[in-house]
Amino acid sequence: MIKSMTAFASSEAELGDLIVNCELRTVNHRYCDLSFKIPERLRFIESDARAILSGKLNRGKIECAFSYKKQNRDGQGFTVNLEAVEALLKATQQIEHLMQAPARFSALDILALPAIQHEASVDRQVLHDGLVALIQKTLSQLIETREREGRQLAILIEERCIKMQGFVVQASLRLPEVLINIRAKLQERVTELVSNPDIDRLEQELVHLTQKLDIAEELDRLNTHITEVLRIIKQKEPVGRRLDFLMQELNREANTLGSKAADIEMTQIAIELKVLIEQICEQIQNIE
Repeated sequence: MIKSMTAFASSEAELGDLIVNCELRTVNHRYCDLSFKIPERLRFIESDARAILSGKLNRGKIECAFSYKKQNRDGQGFTVNLEAVEALLKATQQIEHLMQAPARFSALDILALPAIQHEASVDRQVLHDGLVALIQKTLSQLIETREREGRQLAILIEERCIKMQGFVVQASLRLPEVLINIRAKLQERVTELVSNPDIDRLEQELVHLTQKLDIAEELDRLNTHITEVLRIIKQKEPVGRRLDFLMQELNREANTLGSKAADIEMTQIAIELKVLIEQICEQIQNIE
């Protein structure tokens, strides 16, 4: 089952006195490109997070962001470093003596300064295990979203492949009449050249018309490539690069069909095929 490279997932967990949030965002990218936004207090988890994500995601630009906020439980208040407050007030009094307009601080201003509040510590191993579980949970949600969107992409690709198969059948049915028209043109030119012999020109015309007769080969290859696309989109492993290669091959055959077709209807079929191939190419850009 193919997966989309575009997805978002978010989850949170209570770890000690912290509520930690993990967000994962992914968009299409040729390779697996990981980037992290992690607060300094949680920075130690980056290497493990990188290993977890790279082990499950093969392609895409992946952004992993952690954030946290403190929570108070059971009416627990702030633990204030009173010694630091006293030292700060004494320093403030000394500064005020040197200033013409003494500065005034509120209690909230003081509490906002570094080192005034004590932070309750969380056991490092408990925090580590909790963060690992959190990113694994978020990653599972992300993969589920990528698979769900991948199923929708597979449906869109399959619909367009079926339309292309219809055009290939239409071209195959049209081919006998095209060959009759080519034979008629060949007879006209041979008659013209017999009345006014020009061996070099006759050889050029034969080479040109022989190339036109090779349309059946392009139709066979188109049908083979379309069948392969339908097979690949049902596989479980990442197939984005293989699908991209097949689209290049399909586009090449459609271009050749259009350039060889000495027939308005065949040319129109080639145009319709190219439109469908381009639509599939747009969808494949988001496939892992």
